[in-house]
Amino acid sequence: MPIVHNVDFVELAGYTSDETGGTPAIRFLKDLDAPIEGRDVLIVEDVVDTGLTLHYLVKTFRLRSPRSLAAVTLLDRPYRRLVDDLPVRYVGFTVPDEFFIGYGFDIDEKYRNLPDLHVLV
Repeated sequence: MPIVHNVDFVELAGYTSDETGGTPAIRFLKDLDAPIEGRDVLIVEDVVDTGLTLHYLVKTFRLRSPRSLAAVTLLDRPYRRLVDDLPVRYVGFTVPDEFFIGYGFDIDEKYRNLPDLHVLV
């Protein structure tokens, strides 16, 4: 990117428990290291599917008062959305409901190193 920027990472985990009544919930395993108040924030996602994780992240980040908040995803499945109003501004590819490997996507930690995307058959 030819602009001054910072890169930071979060790690989220989905879980169900007796406390949530068996309903899926999301929690932070690692939060941002830097504050985002007053900053333009671009969330980079690999796949946006149901949108539940991105929705949780957007709600959490909006409480921190960024100047702007948008998302980019390599793969998008908008027909699987369970939530509306996601700020997905940039989409690489809208893909069918298939499982992809390669280019960083894996199954059981295998095939992540393939140089391009493949549909797992």
